Formats: sequence, C-alpha cells, structure tokens
Amino acid sequence: MDVINITNLKKVYNKVIVVDIPLLNIYQGEIMGIVGNNGAGKTTMLRLMLDLIKANSGNVCSRGIDVGKDEKWKTYTSAYLDTNFLIDFLTPEEYFDFIAKCYGKDVTTCKQRISEFHGFMNDEILNQKKYIRDFSSGNRQKIGIIGSVLPEPEVLILDEPFNYLDPTSQFFIRDYLSEMNKNKGATMIISSHNLECIYDIATRLIVLEKGKIIKQYDSVDINVKEELNDYFRLN
Repeated sequence: MDVINITNLKKVYNKVIVVDIPLLNIYQGEIMGIVGNNGAGKTTMLRLMLDLIKANSGNVCSRGIDVGKDEKWKTYTSAYLDTNFLIDFLTPEEYFDFIAKCYGKDVTTCKQRISEFHGFMNDEILNQKKYIRDFSSGNRQKIGIIGSVLPEPEVLILDEPFNYLDPTSQFFIRDYLSEMNKNKGATMIISSHNLECIYDIATRLIVLEKGKIIKQYDSVDINVKEELNDYFRLN
C-alpha cells in the first residue's frame, strides 16, 4: 500500500532546478534510503515532503493527503532533519515532554521509552541541568533522533541521522531503526552519506543527482553495493 506519492515535483532556486521528480511511490513498511553527493537535492526533497518549503509545481501526498493542503498527516509523521528541529532554550527532558504532548502520548510511557536509549545517551544528556543549545553537536544529534522516534511514528523522515555520531552510536541507531521498522512496521525515508549504514537498513534505494532520480534499486545486495561504490568513486 502506498504511503507517500510524489508526482511531478519540482523545486527551482535562482532558475536552477534542484528537485525534479516525475513520480515516486513509497510503500508502507519499507525503509527508503536516499543517497547522493552534496547538492544532489536530498535535503530539499525531504523538506518538500514535510511541507517546510513550497514546490514550484507538483505535489507530495501522504495517504492520499496533499501535505501542503491538509495537516492530518502530521499526526502519524515525525522527522528530524537538522538542529532547527530542536528547541534550544529547553532542557532535553523538557523537549521530550513537549514532543510527547504534541503527539498526545502519555508522558510516563515516553519516559519508559527514553530509557531504551540509556547506553546511547552515555549519561551525557539527561539530568545535566543544561539547555539543548549547550550540548555538543553529537549530543544535540542524539537528542533530535530520540525526539523523532519517541512518539512511535508510522512515518519517520530522517536526514543524515548518522552525522556527528561516534561509531558505537551509529551502530546503535542503525540497529534501532531496523528493529523499529520490523517490530512496528514504521515506514522510513532516510537520507545519508554513510553508505555502509544505509546499505544495512534500506529495503529500497534511490540515487539523486542534480535533483533527479538516476538510479533506483528495489533491494540491496552485494551487486548493488558494488555498483554504487563504483558510482561514487567516479563522481
């Protein structure tokens, strides 16, 4: 079943087309990986999917809802693209409580879910009596990712979730997202430069170049990995 449908989507900045996607369907329960070099249009595409910016033409529909015309999709969708999603003058505890309330989730239950990230937080995030703005880039990234999965969204959109994380934390998030997908059936759209991590969790991959989908893979096996590694070596 389709969850997200992109049709004739185009975004232009200063007469330069940065996203040009005639058609893309994302299906329930899959992990769609998006890869491409800097400037390929990955982040712009995700921002269009979240109605953070307006398209010049075309649309994005979530379960048949045009994301630019109705906000019902927000009740089952969560995202973390960058630190602009954080609220810097809150503590992590206040931020997590805020997210829980926004999604109508029981705060006590959310606190129990946060405990799943005890090792990931490494005793550096909770009970620090610090505002989010005062944390390191790595810990701010962790706060944003935890906040995005806290409401157990049916659709999760992440941009470069492995950035700023040490190897142990990257592996934790890779495995956590994979388990969340398998156990909860969450649909995920994940952009990443970390090819190894995205290879490990993606059930489908697309490659963007200058805003266009130039390659699409319905599974990720050793041949796909080798083909993509060769593509990026040459580009």
